[in-house]
Amino acid sequence: MRIAVIDDEKYSRVELIHQIRQQLPRAEIMEAGNGVQAMALLEKNSFDILFIDIHLGDMEGTTVASLARRLMPAAKIIFATAYSEYAVTAFELGVDNYILKPFDPARIRQVLEQCGQSAQPAPVRSEGRLAISSNRHTILLDVDEIAYIETDGSGRGCRLHTLSGEEYADSSPLSEYESRLGGRGFYRIHKTCLVRLSYIQDIFPWTNNSFALRVRGSSGPLPIGRDRVKELRRRLNI
Repeated sequence: MRIAVIDDEKYSRVELIHQIRQQLPRAEIMEAGNGVQAMALLEKNSFDILFIDIHLGDMEGTTVASLARRLMPAAKIIFATAYSEYAVTAFELGVDNYILKPFDPARIRQVLEQCGQSAQPAPVRSEGRLAISSNRHTILLDVDEIAYIETDGSGRGCRLHTLSGEEYADSSPLSEYESRLGGRGFYRIHKTCLVRLSYIQDIFPWTNNSFALRVRGSSGPLPIGRDRVKELRRRLNI
């Protein structure tokens, strides 16, 4: 699970991150100290849960929340505020919950549990296979057959593409696959796409001085995020 903590008060960020780790020790947590940093963070990463301070100093947290909702429709957005009257504002803006400062560990636990109850189930791994739900069927798919996985465009799930050209829809977010397959030769080349490194066939210039690649089983180009090129080259030893 990937979580963003966005707050212009360093002490509040440190305290909230500490409390989240008490509940979710394996979560990947990233932080931003103002609105500009938050915007950059959201452009380069995807998250399952975002904790956003309503007042960020350089901009309102509502602006950041609006961007997060457009980029990650399935993400849970939690407002953090020192003023209880903002609780009504939070729900009027369509966020999922709110927490008050100073942070109460019991409240943090409650909010995280509520997020977990509404989260999509993670894909099951079994002896080199993934159990995925597609069109009301549970399909056991060999990991070695997966060429790449991409978001479905709606923010509700993703599509798995195989070497044979078959395509499977699944309701789990791409971040779940990244977490489970990252150590098995997969790399997230873009916020919308996870590929099997050993199946990459070529890398070539793309639009606006960017790059794209092709993988076995597909002739279509897959764009590479500008911030992912260097690490991709390192992993491919090129």
